[in-house]
Amino acid sequence: MVDLALLQSLAQPAQTKLALLVLDGLGGLPRAAGGPTELEAAHTPNLDRAAAEGQTGLSQPIGPGITPGSGPGHLALFGYDPVASNIGRGALSALGLGLRLDAGDLGVRLNFCTLDDRGRVVDRRAGRIETGLNRALVEKLNKIEIPGVELEFATESQHRAVLIIRGAYLSPSVQETDPQAVGVRPLEPVPLTPSAQHTSAVLRLVAEAVQDCIGGESPANFVLMRGYAGLPELESLDSLYGLRAVCLATYPMYKGLARVAGMEVVDGLESADEQVTALATAWDDYDYFFVHHKAPDARGEDGDFDAKAVALEELDQRLPELMALGPDVLVVTGDHSTPSVQRQHSWHPVPCLFHGERVLPDTVDRFGERACGQGSLGVFPAQSIMALMLAHGGRLQKFGA
Repeated sequence: MVDLALLQSLAQPAQTKLALLVLDGLGGLPRAAGGPTELEAAHTPNLDRAAAEGQTGLSQPIGPGITPGSGPGHLALFGYDPVASNIGRGALSALGLGLRLDAGDLGVRLNFCTLDDRGRVVDRRAGRIETGLNRALVEKLNKIEIPGVELEFATESQHRAVLIIRGAYLSPSVQETDPQAVGVRPLEPVPLTPSAQHTSAVLRLVAEAVQDCIGGESPANFVLMRGYAGLPELESLDSLYGLRAVCLATYPMYKGLARVAGMEVVDGLESADEQVTALATAWDDYDYFFVHHKAPDARGEDGDFDAKAVALEELDQRLPELMALGPDVLVVTGDHSTPSVQRQHSWHPVPCLFHGERVLPDTVDRFGERACGQGSLGVFPAQSIMALMLAHGGRLQKFGA
């Protein structure tokens, strides 16, 4: 793992711009033996050109065989130890929405889901309901009262919502209720440590109250609870490396990750067009730019191979606008792989390219899983990406005499 203290000691100022473009769920698999992955099937001439002019490899978000969540996947890209710095999604989503999350509070990520008449999960995302319906359901849920605690439900996007629980003796050490499968009942929020008994009891009451409140709705008639977390603490990118960093993302959770890392966040962005415009506006004011593109992951989780390829093609069309701004270092990669044939995150390494004046190009001329596997970076830890960006940007001094 990268030694953050060492990097911090070597950091030096420079008038260079570093851009990280994260294509969420980028990596994939063929849908038929011998066929292309979604990325390989997509027509991406601009990504291919950047790969041909740059250096490529496959990044490993956590370690061989380990399937990363979005939180640790991104924290690794920002240079943090993804295991030691693991933060629950509930806190990240709450911070991304700009909600108050104080020390001692508990953030809970919610998925609206569909249960059948026997209480079994038939759709873990309730058909990805419209955000407007989500807001209407959240308005109902905010009438729930549980003795001894304060509850705040908030809409995130589509089927995603957040619950903040405020009160004493709250613990994240409770089993998540999402079974990660259909045809089975939600799991019970059993305590994983003795100190979590109280929190477990509160979450059971929340689940019962939610059932009473929206059990008659369709298609979203229940919630799955996951990602329990309190207020996180990380040293900021400014403190570590002197980087003035900004986030351009459309989904709240990724804004939350950025805020945890001390980035400024441009709020109100809803499309790639708006992200590109905001990026150009912010260009002179920051050193480090985190641009997040969600669509490939969503299409992968839908199991839609062709739609994921199209999502990658749409991003490829916008790449020239980003490159025209003249980043001294550009990295394009993902936080994890989401093969559409698996409909979920996977452990497969993620294509990665570095582009910049001080980057030594390799012989790869396409941006895809198998092509990047032949790149000079090889298979390497995603946590190393920040160190390499700093080095290519002239932001690290020599180590030793």
